[in-house]
Amino acid sequence: MPVTTDLEARPFSATLRASTLAVHDRANHSVYMNALFGGELPLAGYTRLAEQYYFIYQAIEEMSDAMAGDPVGREFVFDELRRVPNLERDLAHLLGADWRSTIRPLPATEAYASRVREASAWAGGYVAHHYTRYLGDIAGGQAIRRLLAKQYEVTEEGSLFYHFDEIGSAPRFRDRYRANLDSAPWSEVERARVVDETLVAFECNIAVFTELAEELRLAA
Repeated sequence: MPVTTDLEARPFSATLRASTLAVHDRANHSVYMNALFGGELPLAGYTRLAEQYYFIYQAIEEMSDAMAGDPVGREFVFDELRRVPNLERDLAHLLGADWRSTIRPLPATEAYASRVREASAWAGGYVAHHYTRYLGDIAGGQAIRRLLAKQYEVTEEGSLFYHFDEIGSAPRFRDRYRANLDSAPWSEVERARVVDETLVAFECNIAVFTELAEELRLAA
């Protein structure tokens, strides 16, 4: 992959973003996301996505705990980002008190969570998945928060996954995160590995959207 030639010419965070623009666009324009933003789904259709996120973020945040002692990985462990507590409140609101006994992961979700745990044997692999999910939630995910309020009148419980009050200024937090990416002591080869795993993370996300679309029988 011809990304390594750019690594010394610009900050790594910029290289990472540029290298994932195409796959990011594919995810944003998947059949499932088009249906969600097109107002074609009942609230239950969004709830199935929230269920999948619960399993995915469980895996990521388990790996955050494991990274607490890693000299590189710990720089990307932010307690204020943790989503599982908010997802638990959302699912209790959307599905009822017995939600834990009713939710189920899609095969693509199970594969995604497995990949997160496998990749996180190395800090760079952990960061690839962490970056893909959380920076996307802080930025583009806010469009879903607004949609939930407008389309389904869900503004608090049910949409807390997209509330990031604990991080303070979102632009400043993103700048801090990018600075950590730029200063991480990865070699040129290791940076290329991070880019590759970030692309894998996006593909895992797209696979979940694809299976949701199939389950919900959405037309392409």
